[in-house]
Amino acid sequence: MKIFGHTKTMNKKHLTIGKQVIDLEILALKNLKKYLGKSFTDSVKAIMECQSKVIVCGVGKSGLIGAKISSTFSSVGIPSFFLSATGSSHGDLGVISKKDLLILISNSGETIELKNIINFCNKNRVKLIGITSKKNSLLFNNSDIGILMPKVKEAGLGIVPTSSTTSQLALGDALAVSVMLYKKFKISDFKKYHPSGNLGKRLRLVKDLMLSKNKIPFINENQKFNNVIKIIKTKKLGVAIIRNNKNQTTGIITDGDLKRIIQENKGLDNLKIKNFMKKNPISINKNDLAAKAIAIMNKRKITSLCVHENANTKKTIGILHIHTLISQDI
Repeated sequence: MKIFGHTKTMNKKHLTIGKQVIDLEILALKNLKKYLGKSFTDSVKAIMECQSKVIVCGVGKSGLIGAKISSTFSSVGIPSFFLSATGSSHGDLGVISKKDLLILISNSGETIELKNIINFCNKNRVKLIGITSKKNSLLFNNSDIGILMPKVKEAGLGIVPTSSTTSQLALGDALAVSVMLYKKFKISDFKKYHPSGNLGKRLRLVKDLMLSKNKIPFINENQKFNNVIKIIKTKKLGVAIIRNNKNQTTGIITDGDLKRIIQENKGLDNLKIKNFMKKNPISINKNDLAAKAIAIMNKRKITSLCVHENANTKKTIGILHIHTLISQDI
């Protein structure tokens, strides 16, 4: 019983400490938000105007954060790579060109590794953005654009890089997303850089998976009822898309509808399809996410969607079947 009680007390202490760490990091982020100003907007502009690569460099834990920031830049279409501050003093400075933009991250702004990098940038007129929490530092005073971070209280004896690295990461995300939205970077653009994995699947668009042209089970609304049975059997999608003489989509009939209609009616042979079809079928834009399509299907309890482009919902250019979405693990 004593052991159990001890464990319970320890668990409570662990939770308390964990919440205190998170509270410190939340406070750091709130302070960072207040600090954002002209230097931030100048940095966004500099990244936008960069004619070559955005190189992110950092020391120690800031270096790890810098690698993630660089990866985020690349994922939103900003050519970028990470440069080790230590490696740069042993030949790696050669990868930096005059058209590049260097973002250098250091909480103190005074580490030994920074001097060679800063001197190289100044001598070769490489634009330098310095991110530090110390205003009177080597990095801040020698940067073309200096972003001053608020001083924070670190968790863990007040010395373990925690709140400071969280703030650096958030700042990097803010820069990347600001540039991304300013460039009008779209989901379709993001998809180009994430073709594989679960993220790639979630970013598949309707147009990537739809059936088009002669695979669409089209039939004119003035055709006789027997003809819709033939088209559904031939195309094997369990559905027919009904159009008028202007090739505008006016309705839809599924194999489930067929069974119900046949059971409820007699003498169908000479009746026209438009007398039985469901009018105004649901349509989705070809540039919408496939995930949105399957959400609509699940909500409406349907298995197919008409596909249109722009705002022309009456002009069906494709059909999307739930079997295709399931087979692609959407």
